[in-house]
Amino acid sequence: MRKKIGVGLVLAALGILGGCQIFGDWGSKSEAPLALEGSAAPTPWKRYTVEPLGVRWPQTDWKNFNNLVQTVSPPVGALPKIEGPIPGDAEKGKKLVVDRSRGGGCITCHILGNTGSQPGNPGPDLSLIGAQRTPEWLFAQIWDARHTNPQSFMPPWGAHGVFNVEEVRDMVAFLMTLKTPAEFKNENENPNKRPAPVETRPNLDPTENPAAFASDKGAAAFRTVGAKGKACSDCHSDPARQFRTWGAQMPRYEARLDKVLGVEEFVTRHARATTGADYPMQGETNLALAIYLRALANGQPIAVDTSSSGAAAALARGQALMDKKVGQLNFSCRDCHDPERGGNHWFRGQYVSGLPNLLGHFPTWRTARGEVWDIRKRFQWCNVSVRANELPPDAREYGDIELALTALNAGRKISVPGIRH
Repeated sequence: MRKKIGVGLVLAALGILGGCQIFGDWGSKSEAPLALEGSAAPTPWKRYTVEPLGVRWPQTDWKNFNNLVQTVSPPVGALPKIEGPIPGDAEKGKKLVVDRSRGGGCITCHILGNTGSQPGNPGPDLSLIGAQRTPEWLFAQIWDARHTNPQSFMPPWGAHGVFNVEEVRDMVAFLMTLKTPAEFKNENENPNKRPAPVETRPNLDPTENPAAFASDKGAAAFRTVGAKGKACSDCHSDPARQFRTWGAQMPRYEARLDKVLGVEEFVTRHARATTGADYPMQGETNLALAIYLRALANGQPIAVDTSSSGAAAALARGQALMDKKVGQLNFSCRDCHDPERGGNHWFRGQYVSGLPNLLGHFPTWRTARGEVWDIRKRFQWCNVSVRANELPPDAREYGDIELALTALNAGRKISVPGIRH
């Protein structure tokens, strides 16, 4: 007994003198030191511009549309008054329904006969729509489908200013020509038969996944002495044991900040408080440490704690935010990723995964973009993709969504770093 007490006193002393505690014990009576003031993200926050492979982030300010903080999108209003027939140019309409610059067009979600473009399938096949609906019905549906279904995940193309009246008329004119079932040369052209992609690359192999090298960088940063003369390894001398399950239990609600902290924000705030190192979120060292620490939990089942009142409230907020319609295209998280809506479907030539498959591989290497993304950058890109202003990576709203999404992935195994196209 005396020997056990002595070990406990030594560990307690190390925690006090070292200004930190074992990560694996976070959630016990002792609290991990955190820098509670200031942002964990680079400030002032600015949207990304160009990525390593030259991919550009849109720089448009969508301040007139909802994002996860503000609710300002135009409400459902009256349809434009159109007297008599709805004239239009079918050839112009055919070009508009496949126009990527306008948000992907109808072809993103619908089969539209033989347009020559690869269609998606979240929405119904419209190859016979010209024989099934009137021009008036089609005009109203394209302008603002919320008139017939308030929760529609079809963008309000006209009401939100993506297309004007004349352009919608042209689209209607084209749709009215669709009266023949679509024909496909092979199954890859048909989104209803096109096989879902299967990731077979070994994500932990550095010859296949450049992000695997970041784990070595993270291990080096873990041993690096900060401004306060200490390194992470001074308190966490056996990380393989101490972090064996920690990454699978993140994110967690932090009462001192009244918000949910993911691995990346925790690293920033804990390092500032203990070693004095400054590793802002989404910086190279922050991502390397996040990969290193999460990878120590590889193979562990995801198991986040939502039992406290603060965590339960954050979970409820996150679930509500996943249903919030945002952006000029008026999409919610669930519109794209719930299997009952767009999840596990093809959006044009891109397969969109369902909610239970979206978390255990982050941080992940994005092959199409040539860099590592944490889950918060994925949220930011989702916002920008639907033409909504994104938030800083340490935004409370992103923490709530991360908690809700992680809870949906309970029991799935961690495998970090991931690799995705």
